[in-house]
Amino acid sequence: MIPAMAKLQFCVLFVLYIAIKCDSVNVDTISSDIKIKNVDRSIDISSQLVKITSKVTLENTGKAPVKNFLLAVEGAARNNLAFIGAKDSSNKDLKLVETTVKGYGQVKFWRVELKDAVNAGSSVVISTESVYTKALQPFPTAITQQEDQLVKYNGNLYFYSPYSVASQKTNVIINTKSVESFTKVKPFSQQDGTIVYGAYANIAPFSEKELSVHYKNNSPFLTVTRLERLIEVSHWGNIAVEEVIDIEHTGAKLKGPFSRYDYQQDHHSGPASVRSYKTLLPASASDVYYRDTNGNISTSNMKVKKDSVELDLRPRYPLFGGWRSHYTLGYNVPSYEYLYHSGNEYLLKIRVVDHVFDDMQIDELVTKVILPEGSTNIKVNFPFAVTRLPDSLHYTYLDTKGRPVISFTKKNVVENHIQDFQIRYTFPRLLMFQEPLLVVGFLYALFLCVIIYVRLDFSIHKPEHPHKD
Repeated sequence: MIPAMAKLQFCVLFVLYIAIKCDSVNVDTISSDIKIKNVDRSIDISSQLVKITSKVTLENTGKAPVKNFLLAVEGAARNNLAFIGAKDSSNKDLKLVETTVKGYGQVKFWRVELKDAVNAGSSVVISTESVYTKALQPFPTAITQQEDQLVKYNGNLYFYSPYSVASQKTNVIINTKSVESFTKVKPFSQQDGTIVYGAYANIAPFSEKELSVHYKNNSPFLTVTRLERLIEVSHWGNIAVEEVIDIEHTGAKLKGPFSRYDYQQDHHSGPASVRSYKTLLPASASDVYYRDTNGNISTSNMKVKKDSVELDLRPRYPLFGGWRSHYTLGYNVPSYEYLYHSGNEYLLKIRVVDHVFDDMQIDELVTKVILPEGSTNIKVNFPFAVTRLPDSLHYTYLDTKGRPVISFTKKNVVENHIQDFQIRYTFPRLLMFQEPLLVVGFLYALFLCVIIYVRLDFSIHKPEHPHKD
């Protein structure tokens, strides 16, 4: 039998454990004091990404100031969401914290922290932005070399929100006149490259109505299936960056044979294919190389601009739907632009990923940072949520203990994730002389051995010298 005191201790510990677990998960409630007066929404589906921007006017109908509100994404779209953000009327970023609401397990929520509380009876204008990947489906799924690519978009006609919306209007941007079909809910109008819906009045919370558009879209449907980015830091004035990229055309697959002759003779042949694309590197990038398993790819061009280095990358063959390519891209940048120090304390501030091509989408990004040997007290700060991988060691010339490697990964990466992350570490500056001293010591020992070898006599019998009478 368990003693009564032991049972009591167990119950207390169990209650504390449950309380800590519940507190670690953010749980919010939907405020009835918040109403949305107006929403002006834009859905851009002219590329391979779906970009939704909304100008939201929030009103506080209660008696107490409001310091935050909730953003919501419906369950059907949550798996395609790559980025979400919010800005105030001064175009300053607002802090978003992922949270939950009891009773809405299939809905994804974020709590937006306002910089200034909204007083009773007042309103505030907030701009929200969200980016979705793989939300456009090729239809048909296979086309010939000469055909245009048709895609279908399925979304929500209404602004999805936990609050009631008094009035809303939606502009769907397609940048083409070739529209096969689209949802027709009055009032609506179709202009050149744009479909306008609304205004719609008095929309209830969590309202959903299917919005479908079937149209021509020959934009590059390129997906980086995996990008491994290696950053090697040297305190001797250089940072080397190398990216190993696997890329795939994820649009409508090529049906039938491919004719190289027709493709070269007719510029309009293969309208949905990708002949080349532009990659942007830092303005200080130098010693750029671009190669695959066969060697250097000489069909690329490089243009140096004021704020970037533009690479016009042309694969060895055009990319049609379902076709893939693999290549390596590398360059050097001076360390003084990204590495700062005060005494033995160092701060590395560099991009998570570079601009691979316009409207890029990366399925899996793996970034590795190789720090100098002897770095300790390493602390990493990321601008968004990533998955930290186990630290490791990297050995190269003249290393004794190995160089620490910081690794992390993130899935579903878009251009909005081109942000700087920070690594702080401690490095005794005297260790910079370790490798030169190793070289000097090795050469000294080598010459010493040569001197000793030359002066020593390893013969078995000494030569006999004739004596003079």
